[in-house]
Amino acid sequence: MYGGARESSTIEDPDVVPLRLDVTDPASLADAAEQLTEIDIVINNAGVATWSFPLDAQLENARRELEVNYLGLLSVAQAFAPALGRGGGGALVNMLSVSSFVASPRLSTYAASKAAAWSITNSLRIQLRRQATLVIGVHAGFIDTEMAAAVEDEKIPPEDVAAATMSAILAGREEVLVDELTRSVKSTLHRDHELIYPAVQRSYDAATQ
Repeated sequence: MYGGARESSTIEDPDVVPLRLDVTDPASLADAAEQLTEIDIVINNAGVATWSFPLDAQLENARRELEVNYLGLLSVAQAFAPALGRGGGGALVNMLSVSSFVASPRLSTYAASKAAAWSITNSLRIQLRRQATLVIGVHAGFIDTEMAAAVEDEKIPPEDVAAATMSAILAGREEVLVDELTRSVKSTLHRDHELIYPAVQRSYDAATQ
């Protein structure tokens, strides 16, 4: 098992072979793809987030989120899809978010990048089906990781996300809705402006009075 990170020294699990990998750096991706020619599963887990309302957002931060969360995800798929195909298909797993489904005002630019990532995941699934690659979108609320360290809301243990993801791979399921919030939001998208956004508006109004 390989684990990629911009600083490979941060990977301390003895069962994981560290690999320097920056999803925004084409040379880094090319080097990694050249090394990993026999793979079965690729998990796109790189992500960044900034807290900002849309009119207050720094465009530099928004660009960074798009670079990592959307274009980085697509770049990883492009780099490793050939190896997955040569190995019989395998699985490409994209870690997405409940924010893929609903625009959160305080995470506005992050949510936009995750919506783009969800869309490209669906397109990748269509194109990669021909080579028998299972493309999985994993959606969840706040996960108890470094990214959500400042969040005081209830968070999902990473182990739960990993277990749900592995179950989906084994079962051949294309979508993982990890927690009840995510399942509820997804189930009401057909009436989101009636069933989702009034509550979002109330939350925003209460937080900004």
